[in-house]
Amino acid sequence: QLQLVESGGGSVLPGGSLRLSCVASGISPERYDISWIRQAPGEERERVSCLSSSGGSRFFADAVKGRFAISRDVAKNTVYLQMNNLRPGDTSVYYCNAPTAFYSYWGQGTRVTVSS
Repeated sequence: QLQLVESGGGSVLPGGSLRLSCVASGISPERYDISWIRQAPGEERERVSCLSSSGGSRFFADAVKGRFAISRDVAKNTVYLQMNNLRPGDTSVYYCNAPTAFYSYWGQGTRVTVSS
């Protein structure tokens, strides 16, 4: 079992920054790849970024390349999503996700609103 808890969402002006956190707990959380996935109302889910368990592989969606960064603090079992130069199009609920061959673990989500 793996539990994921996100935090760090909020409301910001365009051009602002936020850092989302995903704290993992349970059985060997350090062994999981972690993805950040967002879903806006009426929209499909979009994988924003992913970090491999080793930290050696990163993925970013084209829409966020150059603006978002992903990192992991192994000691804290936490994966961060640093979001800079935020745009109104980044408004969404952001979920932490750990997919496995048999099950996909999800957090409860944290809301990000970018608006002037």
